[in-house]
Amino acid sequence: MSMTLDRMQKLARKGRMGRRDFMQLALAAGLTATAAQTLFVKAVRAEPKKGGKFIAGIGHGQSSDSLDPATWANAFSADVGFVTGNCLTMIDQKNNAVPDLAESIEPSPDAKTWVFRLRKGVEFHNGKTLTSADVVATYDYHRGEASKSAAKSVLADIAEVKADGPDTVIFTLASGSADFPYITSDYHLPIYQARDGGGIAWEEGIGTGPFIHTNYEPGVRFTARRNPNYHKEGPWFDEIEMLSIVDVAARQNALITGDIHYMDRCDLKTLSLLKRNPELEITDITGFSHYVAPMDVRVAPFDNVDVRLALKWSINRAEIVQKVLLGHGIAGNDNPLAPSIKFATNPEPVYAYDPDKARFHLKKAGLSSLSVDLSAADAAFAGAVDAAVLMKESAAQCGININVVKEGNDGYWDSVWMKKPWCFSYWSGRPTADWMFTTAYAAEAEWNDTFWKHPRFNELLVKARAETNDEIRAGLYAEMQQILHDDGGIVVLMFNNFTSANSRKVAHGELNSNYDHDGGYIFERWWFA
Repeated sequence: MSMTLDRMQKLARKGRMGRRDFMQLALAAGLTATAAQTLFVKAVRAEPKKGGKFIAGIGHGQSSDSLDPATWANAFSADVGFVTGNCLTMIDQKNNAVPDLAESIEPSPDAKTWVFRLRKGVEFHNGKTLTSADVVATYDYHRGEASKSAAKSVLADIAEVKADGPDTVIFTLASGSADFPYITSDYHLPIYQARDGGGIAWEEGIGTGPFIHTNYEPGVRFTARRNPNYHKEGPWFDEIEMLSIVDVAARQNALITGDIHYMDRCDLKTLSLLKRNPELEITDITGFSHYVAPMDVRVAPFDNVDVRLALKWSINRAEIVQKVLLGHGIAGNDNPLAPSIKFATNPEPVYAYDPDKARFHLKKAGLSSLSVDLSAADAAFAGAVDAAVLMKESAAQCGININVVKEGNDGYWDSVWMKKPWCFSYWSGRPTADWMFTTAYAAEAEWNDTFWKHPRFNELLVKARAETNDEIRAGLYAEMQQILHDDGGIVVLMFNNFTSANSRKVAHGELNSNYDHDGGYIFERWWFA
């Protein structure tokens, strides 16, 4: 034939060959109609192109959400940050921390000093040029003495952050940290403009990100239009709209009827129905995400380690994985580090359903039976209420009565999580051991939802962060995982896959696994096919 298939695909990808011409040439070359159609669709989907309004249905969001990055506590709020702003670094598809607003990153030999040189010419949505002063102000906002930011604990090791000219920022740490560039990708840390007199101007959502905020109704929707002066390739959509649709059935119906192009956190019980729809694509990504049931160890009876251990042995995690995740995940072992994370271990003994061991620890606690409340809502994760019922049923065989308190979805993260003594939560996970432990298990961490404080654990946390010898570091982290497993108030029920569905009208490249929604970059990277 006069034109190769490779050449035809390149022309189709660039919009220079239509379906009709492609099909005629492909059939003349001996391809079947099905094969020709498949090649054409693959070609035109592979080339990003600008245009269209992308609508996503997100299974999070509540009326108390805010544009203040210090308060972001759910995936909807995190997406607002990814849409409107950029951090110094970002996580790539291989789970490496790579420069974003930074152009280069240079550590000192002891990893105590980190020099970030900024990209030149980056502008905020109002036309102001990004400078080192904006970076310093952003970090001081989150790490200040009066800060209530969820990122405060992971920034606690910063002794000083200062500008060295308009394009260079120097971080000095109290102790070395080989993982520090990862911390600067935290979704709470997009850079905002420094405000005269101190602080940052976050109120209008004016960042450097791929989209410019146009409207925000917390708990309802967020809309934005493409930033024409974005410093990277893309974004591809002209406009985006995020809808807060906490009810999974409503999200699924919106996708099927074409009201949205993407939904997260699919209902695994009905996933087979979506799979049979030729207009939809299912993505099932194994990452670091896990579903948990944190116990407030300050409150009786959870202040007794043997009560905590009795509850851990009373849960049939394998059954929950089978019935709630339907195989889209693995059982947890009260260690929040996903198996794929460097330095992760699987502490012994591995928690599994064992009524005898549950009763043994009840007896050690001086109890013959136990009754506790467990607050549950599907706002925590899809299937949370079902998981609570399964926990109630298995615990009943151990002399433990779990009273399932079904909470409302709206306001769950304000009124239940870290407020009720035992409830459900989820973690998207973090790509390093230090980041995960510092965010959720350090003594003074803002999101330490078990309120657990262990002096040896915290001593090891600081020591491991500064250690540069991987063999020694592995031993330190192994001890920390064992301590948390044996003594902590966290029940890691299961590691779940990121299971989502999208219309085949949209296309994407290789997906991130560190966080849902393509690592948070779905709005920046995806395009209409």
